[in-house]
Amino acid sequence: MTDHPSLQPYVDAWTESIEAISELVSPLAEGEWNRRTACPGWSVRDVVSHIIGMECELLGDPRPIHTLPRDLYHVVDEPSRHMEIQVDVRRHHTGPEMTSELEYTIIRRSRQLRNEKREPDADVRDIMPGGSKISLELQLRMRAFDVWVHEQDLRRALNTPGHLDSQGAAVARDLFVQGLPKVVAKKAGARPNTAVVVDVSGPVEFMRTVRVDADGHGTVDGSPSLGPAVTLSLDWETYVRLAAGRVRADAVADQVKVEGDAKLARAILENFAVTP
Repeated sequence: MTDHPSLQPYVDAWTESIEAISELVSPLAEGEWNRRTACPGWSVRDVVSHIIGMECELLGDPRPIHTLPRDLYHVVDEPSRHMEIQVDVRRHHTGPEMTSELEYTIIRRSRQLRNEKREPDADVRDIMPGGSKISLELQLRMRAFDVWVHEQDLRRALNTPGHLDSQGAAVARDLFVQGLPKVVAKKAGARPNTAVVVDVSGPVEFMRTVRVDADGHGTVDGSPSLGPAVTLSLDWETYVRLAAGRVRADAVADQVKVEGDAKLARAILENFAVTP
């Protein structure tokens, strides 16, 4: 247990997801580590390498000194280049090497989190390029989110569904919903004084209304709208895949029910991703 109850839900969500990942990949045959995931350019091995690398950086381990190949089409900017180093340096590791490092990383990181004494609002370094300061609470929230989303990437690649209603799913829901006003008001360009309803069913159920005010600013709440411009109804897994940028809107069009302004609905769905 950490010293601060507000941090514990994120620690618990992270623990549940990363231990589930360890269980998922431990029995894999060597060839299964090469299965493609929905993350561009990344295999199962690469996703696990990314998780290990991020946790090692939070442990304070030095970053690998490594030169990336020039032909990685999915490396398009400095953040993706930064993340790719931890991935590419492990591309020739065997399955047993991967599982061993993952298990050891989980042990070390769990110990660090159990002994965490800092306040939730303590400044910590963001592990992404630039080294800006973020709060410890946000850092733990983002790690719980990232690990759960990648757990789902691995489950889809390995055809082992599960944990869609876990503690990590609740963290992901809140972060995805937080991004809805930007999607609707800014990216999709919804007109002022417009309301858009998103109705999600399945293991995680919720309904949210995004309201665009007279100045074009978006907000989100749980109150219904009597006359929304658009209502989008979809299941939770499809919502996750769209919001995490794992699938294009046209590929799941038959899984999204659209009512209202078709043009606005299309613009929202085409800009639905709130993560890289």
